[in-house]
Amino acid sequence: MRFFKVFFAALLALIVFTAIGMITLMVLIGKAITPEKVSLSPNSVLVLETGQGFLEQEQSNPLAGYLGDLETDVPGLYEAIRLIDHAADDDNIKGIYLKINGNGNGFATNEELRKALLQFKKSGKFVYAYGEVIDQGAYFLATAADKVYLNPHGGMDFRGFATEIMFLKGALDKLEIKPEIFYCGKFKSATEPLRETKMTDANREQTTLFLGQLYGNFLSGIAASRKIDTATLHRYANEALIQEPGDALKYKLVDGLKYDDEVTAELKSKLNIKSDDKINFVSLSKYDDATTLSNGDGDSKIAVIYAQGNIVSGETDKPNFIASDNYVRDIRKVREDKNVKALVFRVNSGGGSALASEVIWRELSLTKKVKPVIVSMGDYAASGGYYISCMADSIFAEPNTLTGSIGVFGVMMNLSDFFKNKLGVTFDGVKTATYADLGSTGRPMTDAERQLIQNSVDATYATFKSRVAAGRKLPPAIVDSIAQGHVWSGTQALQLGLVDRLGGMDDALASAAKMAKLSNFKITEYPDVKPSVSRLLRNMGDKVSARMVKKEMGADEYKTYQELKALKDLHGQVLARMPFDYIIR
Repeated sequence: MRFFKVFFAALLALIVFTAIGMITLMVLIGKAITPEKVSLSPNSVLVLETGQGFLEQEQSNPLAGYLGDLETDVPGLYEAIRLIDHAADDDNIKGIYLKINGNGNGFATNEELRKALLQFKKSGKFVYAYGEVIDQGAYFLATAADKVYLNPHGGMDFRGFATEIMFLKGALDKLEIKPEIFYCGKFKSATEPLRETKMTDANREQTTLFLGQLYGNFLSGIAASRKIDTATLHRYANEALIQEPGDALKYKLVDGLKYDDEVTAELKSKLNIKSDDKINFVSLSKYDDATTLSNGDGDSKIAVIYAQGNIVSGETDKPNFIASDNYVRDIRKVREDKNVKALVFRVNSGGGSALASEVIWRELSLTKKVKPVIVSMGDYAASGGYYISCMADSIFAEPNTLTGSIGVFGVMMNLSDFFKNKLGVTFDGVKTATYADLGSTGRPMTDAERQLIQNSVDATYATFKSRVAAGRKLPPAIVDSIAQGHVWSGTQALQLGLVDRLGGMDDALASAAKMAKLSNFKITEYPDVKPSVSRLLRNMGDKVSARMVKKEMGADEYKTYQELKALKDLHGQVLARMPFDYIIR
């Protein structure tokens, strides 16, 4: 009898605890779906954190505080740029405080944010930047400020750019995993980590070229803001002259060495408030809640479709995937809407499935016959990302966008020795035709099977090049010479005819309006990213599980684990994907 009393008491406690937890969770999610309106006080300072990563569309995460994220809701990149632009004319916002706490964004994203800050300064309002430790990506953004301050005992990284790739061949050899690799294009380096232990000469050549372009743009931006020529800046890095905070001040990379309270005191002086008053700092996400941005006026619309992440076939509601079924549906909706007069297709992708890329290309090509299609490229628009861009009427890229990588590859994994020698597992079976078990991981491929796969890769590559030749109006021989899987910077792509102009989203929208002959228009955005309870719960679960694994394994081991885990997604597919896991620092 006592056992049942204890059992039912424990069961009741568990039910009550679970119910309270679920109610709390639903309240938090409810707040995210219907956020409270935030009021904005006069004499406010807008805060932008360099460690905040901006995706192309808004990120909603009501449990961010519990998961260690900076904000519960993060505006999309273009929305963030529009908010900065809006703040320039907002009497309640007196300036921007740039908190330097790491670098959360890619090169092209930082370029667009930096241009927005430079434009904001033209209003006469101040931009101040402060950091305890300033890395190079954050410093590039910070040089848009009127004043850049560094903690007197902090640090500053100014060593130039370096990149490295993780090669898995040695690990695969030890595990007796034998990848069968098929590719087109001597620069198509996406498979190098599986077949080499170091960079090939071709990959080293292309990486040296685009890294030099990125570095040159980095130095040029800093030179213009800090009034130091690029040769001198390069010497600072090459000779490792920036070792201590005092060096950064000596060589005029920063305007002063100050603590946070000293910078705050200077801001109070700028705001003409008393030393014991508090500054009303407003984060970008809070400013978004307090602000209603205009999407334009009139009956005519320009649609903006954001395509960020890996390109995959089929349908998914996971964030940061370009699923062909989802995008065909949205593109078709835009094409059939007579009020939509033009489409701006924003691409931030290193590619993925070649077939999914072709399916999306087809739908965009049909749309182009009905209304103008303009592409705006983000950090990446390469391989499959370029495939879905090449048919546009006009293509805009940032100088440091990574694009091109026109090439394809396929991987078939032979796990027979791994299973036999490491696990004691063997395979056997029967089949009714020669190629019925093509793609089995339990045996090596035959020469005839290898030729079949190579034929498929060659055919896909030929189709890819033909799409580029037709879309860019280039001779096939020219396309072949600049294809070969070669990755180019936006500046290089402009010179080669792969893009039309350098610029961001505002430039692309202006071009779309001009082509559609619109003076007034509304902006309508796709895909729909309104948070649903199921999506929020799944995303929360994914984040928690990833962080638990990372904590147990450590950062370096976790990255290796991710790379090995990703191998299963390569098996049996023909992919148009660049090696976008370059680590550039």
